[in-house]
Amino acid sequence: MTPLVATYRLQLGPTLTLDDARGLVPYLRDLGVSHLYLSPVMQARAGSTHGYDVVDPTRVSDALGGESALRALAAEGLPLVVDIVPNHMAASDENPFWRDESLRARFFDLDPAGGHRRFFDIDDLAGVRVEDPEVFATTHAKVLELVAAGVVAGVRVDHVDGLADPSGYLRRLRDRGVQHVWVEKIVEPGEPLRAWPVEGTTGYEFLVDADALFVDPAGRDDLDAAAGPHPEFTAVALAAKTEQVRSTFAPEVRRLRRLADLPQLETALAALPVYRTYVDPETRECSTDDACALARLPDDVADAIRHRDGAPPEFVVRFQQTTGAVMAKGVEDTAMYRYPRLLALNEVGGDPDRFGLSVDEFHAACARRQRDWPQALLAATTHDTKRSGDTRARIGALAGLGAEWRRLVTDWRALFDEHRRADAPDDDEQLFVLESLVGAWPIARERLDGYLVKALREAKRHTSWVDVDPGWERDVVEATGQLVADPRFRESFLPFLAAVVAAADRSALGMVTLRCTTPGVPDLYQGDELWNQLLVDPDNRRPVDWDLRRLLLDELRAGAHPSRYSAKLFVTTTLLALRRRADGFAARGYQPLPAPGDVCAFARGSDVVVAVPVRVDAELLTPDELGVPGAADAWTDLLAPLDAVYGRRRPAVFERVPGGSPTSKGRDGSAR
Repeated sequence: MTPLVATYRLQLGPTLTLDDARGLVPYLRDLGVSHLYLSPVMQARAGSTHGYDVVDPTRVSDALGGESALRALAAEGLPLVVDIVPNHMAASDENPFWRDESLRARFFDLDPAGGHRRFFDIDDLAGVRVEDPEVFATTHAKVLELVAAGVVAGVRVDHVDGLADPSGYLRRLRDRGVQHVWVEKIVEPGEPLRAWPVEGTTGYEFLVDADALFVDPAGRDDLDAAAGPHPEFTAVALAAKTEQVRSTFAPEVRRLRRLADLPQLETALAALPVYRTYVDPETRECSTDDACALARLPDDVADAIRHRDGAPPEFVVRFQQTTGAVMAKGVEDTAMYRYPRLLALNEVGGDPDRFGLSVDEFHAACARRQRDWPQALLAATTHDTKRSGDTRARIGALAGLGAEWRRLVTDWRALFDEHRRADAPDDDEQLFVLESLVGAWPIARERLDGYLVKALREAKRHTSWVDVDPGWERDVVEATGQLVADPRFRESFLPFLAAVVAAADRSALGMVTLRCTTPGVPDLYQGDELWNQLLVDPDNRRPVDWDLRRLLLDELRAGAHPSRYSAKLFVTTTLLALRRRADGFAARGYQPLPAPGDVCAFARGSDVVVAVPVRVDAELLTPDELGVPGAADAWTDLLAPLDAVYGRRRPAVFERVPGGSPTSKGRDGSAR
């Protein structure tokens, strides 16, 4: 079995088929990845751009090239990890299981009253009764066949929290021979992943920890002042979840009330502090973590869930299936668009109230991952992130430039006042726009306008997907366009952006370094090996310039020194090569090293030392400066070629070279 070095995610669709993916394998192999990670490949609705609206899970998508193309791709030598969608299918006449009424009743989770279980708030994606053995066997026959044939090496399970019995489902996958399973599971900061038979999650925990590590807590007061008076994010999130329970999820509430008419039901759905609990509906057994979460609920609902003489088992199942959807729509897709203090922290699985993370806290998280989930994925950008890692790095850098940011925001608000009509955009929307410009610049008007409309509708304050206010949207878009074109804005914005980019480059390269060297399996999103200033989908599904990446990689492999433009690619391919050649890298221990608080330093085994500055003015430290035993031996600084671009304010990865010549340098520049 091919060792897990790194996965590379491709978003298949009309512009990237399985045959296209096959043509990318030589490049990806040279880049250093070990596994190719594909978005859903089963037959989806005609014209699908993402594959999550499956209409037939028993066959590979014709539009993507069919099963022969999938098998040909697997034969190229990169093992395939495939995204599977067990929770729902498209409620469409294209779907044979939906079209036939007798099959519909057996395969789909239908409400006897008429409101089927939906995927979140999408009426035409119907919940599947995958907990039924017959339904599981039919809907998984093809993917299990592909696993048994060696075509598919592992799977990523979409929306595991939507299932009636996540634990039972995952056991079935393992029992049927699927060895590598990752779950799309959002755990809140401090919440452990349940002891499931999986490799781990898709990596949002690492993502939000790494983001917070590079956020300077000293900038909090200035960013608070720039944002103006705001409640804590917890209060904003609770209000948004409550709105969603009472509007979007009213059909789900009605179904729950028919099972147990509890007075505080709506309050409980909004109050759960995690995505869901996993209480056994028959025995009512629950873990300590579940008990702690339930303790946050009103007594009537908590008691009904925990006690067998309370609500019926079906209520427990449906309640637990619903809370994750409430959390996703209320927090990710509403509150995070309403809270603009520092948008880098407004990410899936993140807590915007957590302003920064200490090096010691980051070390503790890495140690837990090494102990419990050493093959969990480590993500920076995914198809579901609100912003790419590089976009978040820029916005996060504002915390280290807080005083200047605060002053400039005041100036730019005055310019907004000159360009806006009536009250659009309001103060929060103005700050959201300004941070988005910092994160994504340069950005074409078409991209910016589309993103702003989506963000305004997701925030659901002045307009929404259900109740569109075209006038408000037009005024915000036009005022933003006029601001961006205003020479007074550009005169101050562009020099400030240059300072942001200088700081963000170093933190983004630090994040790449940590993703490739801390416990877990680095996951790369398509194209993200170069600077990638993406926003939320569909922006993050834009075509990738593969020819450019191939050209730059070939130059680096031929010995060219990295430029600022190719620096991220250089770090990525250099460290993936280290993971391949360093014996048993993934299984090595993780040893934090004593260092100043502005440097994250650790050892992986006896011959690899990593030192990542996490503040803008911090410089790297060498193994001898970190007190590594045997530091008198020669060490090679694998990232030393970055000195020409970034000097000593860059990440460093040292590899011991017995009997070799030292190439690491101390803070004074002398060889060590």
